[in-house]
Amino acid sequence: PNMVHLLEAHGVRVFSLAPDHAEVDAFAVWRDGTPFVFLSTMKTAERGRFDAAHELGHLVMHGSDRECSGPEAERQANDFASAFLMPASSVLGHMPRGAHVDQIIKARNIWKVSAMALTYRMHDLGLLTDWQYRSACTELSKRGYRTDEPHGMKKRETSQILTKVFQALWATGVRPATIAAELGLNAEEMNKMLFGVVVPRGRDESMVEHTEQGTRRPLSLVP
Repeated sequence: PNMVHLLEAHGVRVFSLAPDHAEVDAFAVWRDGTPFVFLSTMKTAERGRFDAAHELGHLVMHGSDRECSGPEAERQANDFASAFLMPASSVLGHMPRGAHVDQIIKARNIWKVSAMALTYRMHDLGLLTDWQYRSACTELSKRGYRTDEPHGMKKRETSQILTKVFQALWATGVRPATIAAELGLNAEEMNKMLFGVVVPRGRDESMVEHTEQGTRRPLSLVP
């Protein structure tokens, strides 16, 4: 599933982190009984999906309990994300025992995860021995898959609710700059928290949406 849409469908408010917080991957908080998730857009789309599933794990398993933090809670959230995105039955049904790196790279698109994440999951399920796991990780690192995801997902998963909200506001004459001012932000600062789906363009602040290629096109407005 699209992880951002899934979170939103279950009442989670999802926002992006501004690029100047690149050291933070993601985090989840509860405020007045409402869950919020903030995701970095500085990582690959696959890692963004994993981060969203990771934060879902925190929300489901740890709730608002501040004591449920630290290395053990992070391990639990990682295991949750791994199992949620790559169910055992699916991985066991698709992946052979002892698969080589090229097979892993090709298969990662089935689950829209990073090659490293699939390698970890296969090792966890006993499809890779310790030696095979270490060798695969080393080879993937040499090919640039530790920090990047060559030929991976073409489009990052982003909010559908935010786009719909701004379309509706625009239709009623409310401009992005007005909303930003009410939040104590400028339009560019606000846009950095909205996955870049809405930005002002020109003097009339017409709303545009980022396409997969990074260009922009006008949004169709709600009548």
